[in-house]
Amino acid sequence: MSVSTAAAARTVCAPLPVLGRDVTVPLVTGGEVTYAALDYAASAPALQRVWDDVAAYAPYYGSVHRGAGYLSQLSTDLFENARRTVTEFLDCRPDDQLVFTRSTTDSLNLLARALPAGCQVFVFETEHHASLLPWQDARVTYLNAPRTPRQAVETLERALADRDPHGPALVCVTGASNVTGELWPVRELAAAAHVHGARIVLDAAQLAPHHPVSVQELDVDWVAFSGHKLYAPFGAGVLAGRADWLVAADPYLAGGGASRKVTRREDGGVDVEWHESAARHEAGSPNVIGAYSIASACKALTEAGFDSLVAREEYLIAKVRAGLAEVPQVKVLSLFGDDAPRVGVISFVVEGWNSSHFAAALSAEYGIGVRDGLFCAHPLVRTLLGSDPQTQGECGAPEAAPGEKSLNAIRVSFGAGTPDEHVERFVNAVRELVSEGAQWQYRTEDGRCVPAV
Repeated sequence: MSVSTAAAARTVCAPLPVLGRDVTVPLVTGGEVTYAALDYAASAPALQRVWDDVAAYAPYYGSVHRGAGYLSQLSTDLFENARRTVTEFLDCRPDDQLVFTRSTTDSLNLLARALPAGCQVFVFETEHHASLLPWQDARVTYLNAPRTPRQAVETLERALADRDPHGPALVCVTGASNVTGELWPVRELAAAAHVHGARIVLDAAQLAPHHPVSVQELDVDWVAFSGHKLYAPFGAGVLAGRADWLVAADPYLAGGGASRKVTRREDGGVDVEWHESAARHEAGSPNVIGAYSIASACKALTEAGFDSLVAREEYLIAKVRAGLAEVPQVKVLSLFGDDAPRVGVISFVVEGWNSSHFAAALSAEYGIGVRDGLFCAHPLVRTLLGSDPQTQGECGAPEAAPGEKSLNAIRVSFGAGTPDEHVERFVNAVRELVSEGAQWQYRTEDGRCVPAV
């Protein structure tokens, strides 16, 4: 460790307590080891604070917006207070609405259902499928992967300048890539959108767990994120932003809670008066525990201080990147280059290894959990790997389509709960696997690489 890195280590905060930090897992080579969870970008572990808050509330669980009893009233207050807490966490405008959903995917599909007629949508091919695919019923323009933040803004400006200036338009962009971890120029993209009369929605699934997200400072119209990436894995997500398109749209789901008044007509049908509040898109019994857990996570991250959290994460990023740079066979994937600011998400390939085989060996022989594949961002990963054929090992991902190379990568991701030891073990494991090879034999089973029994 360099002197500067050691000094940095002394200035950052300790990892936040998370569930699973003491879980041990068996190794195929014998014995057990404490599990190193390095797949935060898929689902982060629950903060201990979130778990404790949920456990304390659980005996008082009751129906939301539906009962006169004490527990129902308490649960309703808890649910609406959670809405206010998350609204403050996102620094929303006073007249914004915040809808609790199931996930980022659910949030963006909800917004897609609320698009005005004739809306044009602009989305980069680099998006996660959650923000790439919901717009199929709209007029969609897919933008090529930029190679610099400036190019991203210029690409969007050109596309918006050529659009129909009289109809509504929406830009969808990520805040931090789920593949490279690189931060996108959200404020600049929002400014470009607004100059051309378009609105913008921010996919903050990978940004919100790592950096503060201010709707007002970024000047985005909507923001979406998932609880399970924000240390609150209880099945809830958020869509927050301007109310007008949401109020004008039919409810995302029709049912109880979304309706204010339902009456029978003489012709046998029914007339429905829908709510104009966030309840319009929250039909059914709300996931109060999911909403409360997100609010708890927001409080915990705010109290810990994002300055300290970011400093610690940058320290861990530097350790991982420095360790990988020492292995010539490793290629780290990037759109914007080595100097681009990023969150704790790093994807790479290893010369001579299929990525599924490498990830399986990390798990089975070192107790390290990472992700391999295309990360639900197929166009982006194919762009990053398209000119780099991989050597197929004895284990591989599912067979590629005819005429296509079998492409996949390895992703390591971490956050507020990651201890130094986990990233140090990961770097050492990469070095050993590359220099010495796997100690075990592996085979492909149902498209996954697994240890041979």
